[in-house]
Amino acid sequence: MVRIVFAVLISVVFTAALAGDFEDGVAAYKSGNYETALAKFRSAAKLGIAEAQYNLGMMYEKGRGVAQDYKEAMRWYESAAKQGQPDAQYNLAVLYDDGKGIAKNSREAVRWYKLAAEKGKDKAQHNLAMMYINGEGVAQNDTEAVRWFRLAAEQGNKNSQVNLGVSYALGKGQPADPIRAYMWFIIAANAGHTEAIQKRDFLRSKLTTQQIKQAEVMAGMCVATNLKECR
Repeated sequence: MVRIVFAVLISVVFTAALAGDFEDGVAAYKSGNYETALAKFRSAAKLGIAEAQYNLGMMYEKGRGVAQDYKEAMRWYESAAKQGQPDAQYNLAVLYDDGKGIAKNSREAVRWYKLAAEKGKDKAQHNLAMMYINGEGVAQNDTEAVRWFRLAAEQGNKNSQVNLGVSYALGKGQPADPIRAYMWFIIAANAGHTEAIQKRDFLRSKLTTQQIKQAEVMAGMCVATNLKECR
């Protein structure tokens, strides 16, 4: 019994030490002390802390406290991604998508985008939708693209809001609905998205006064419910 208690005590102390390294790394990074942050994150990353692995990968990708190294960034992102860390899954997908640190691989990009998207990361949802739109690494599928655009749009992703509006305007992946298209353009435009402003103004010239008012009411309700009542 004494041995078991002692083992548990060691485990608790060890875990606390790891957490301390990670927290010290975060504090150092926020203060701009990248060399210390790098050392602390590396210490925790080597012992399997997913968040530290992600942060270490990010520092290598951005070249903070260390020479920029996409291959090393990918190595640490992958370690964290395999543990289910969604930010690492997304960043790993982007490296595969852009061909940084490794040859471009759209299928791998889709795989990691999807894992991050399923955890609710809006940027991954948007990028996954774009892969479906363009048929990159996956069979072209407008309906599936719309599904992911919608999930990201309802989290406030302005690019997805615009693309969802376009899908309504063109009737791609779902039935055409110019009023809902205009609604999404309004929402993204009000958030400062330049392309949305242009598309909103163009579509406005094609709608009746009644349709414009209806879309404006719908947009108001959508925003008032924190993008929960937009369908």
